Amino acid sequence: MVQPSLSQDLTDALIDKCRAETDLKFINDVGDVNFEGEITDYNTRPLTVGADARAATNRFSITVRVKFTNSMQPEFSYEQSFSRYADYDSNLDLSQVEAELSEQIIEMIIEDIFNQAFVNW
Repeated sequence: MVQPSLSQDLTDALIDKCRAETDLKFINDVGDVNFEGEITDYNTRPLTVGADARAATNRFSITVRVKFTNSMQPEFSYEQSFSRYADYDSNLDLSQVEAELSEQIIEMIIEDIFNQAFVNW
């Protein structure tokens, strides 16, 4: 599966979170703190099986690998994967719930990335 806007959605959400909750200034170059990342997993799979041996619930998950570099305090730099998921009824196609679930998952992943990067500030 491919979601062409997912990378930009994640980037925009992280920028918005940092702007709202820090005094950092954004530049298009190497700064005091830098985020790099890639989407490493984007999938849906059956979670529970009903009495008729068909999936009753599916799990949609997104995993992002992030490299955070803090040049001012290198001990707080990290490279880590963040994964979140949302479950949905198997009677629905992923295309019916994908946008809403992606938004929820992105919000949770961004919160995790942000907290890991700035918990010591």
